[in-house]
Amino acid sequence: MNSVAENYLESTRKQFAYYKSLGDKTFAQLNEEDIHWQQNEDSNSISIIVKHIVGNMLSRWTNFLTEDGEKQWRHRDTEFEATYKTKAEMIAAWEKGWNCLFTAINPLQPEDVSRIIYIRNQGHTVMEAITRQLCHYPYHIGQLVYVAKLIRSDEWNSLSIPKGKSSSYNTDKFSKEKSKKHFTDDL
Repeated sequence: MNSVAENYLESTRKQFAYYKSLGDKTFAQLNEEDIHWQQNEDSNSISIIVKHIVGNMLSRWTNFLTEDGEKQWRHRDTEFEATYKTKAEMIAAWEKGWNCLFTAINPLQPEDVSRIIYIRNQGHTVMEAITRQLCHYPYHIGQLVYVAKLIRSDEWNSLSIPKGKSSSYNTDKFSKEKSKKHFTDDL
């Protein structure tokens, strides 16, 4: 039987992969111009939001167990400056951030979840630090999806249950036997 820590780590890996996939599916629907669109001067474009997510990932997950998660080389304020010139450049950075994250969490073992790591000198258990980022990234990925949906309008392909399809979706789910599985297992 899996321990709570084993289950947490497995679920966490699947959750992160799911949110990465939402970003990937969003980017697939965008063109070069779309990634730079801003509602106004104070709002962030998709490319700026990605830059912030990547900056956070590289800082938090590089040497995750041995160094403070807020690296001295990170310059958070510059993450909100538009510097990605192309969609390909933005996606390459996105992949680099996710690779850093998965390189840090994939080898974690159940006994690691109670270890203490630091973010800005504040101690967190590994579980708390992971949960913190598992809340932070979906917040921003939701922004990416929402901005993309605004840009693509009627051309947007839903990433979840489309409007008006909940009943048929639920009918399908309830027609199956009850089982213990992660909601991403069938995606």
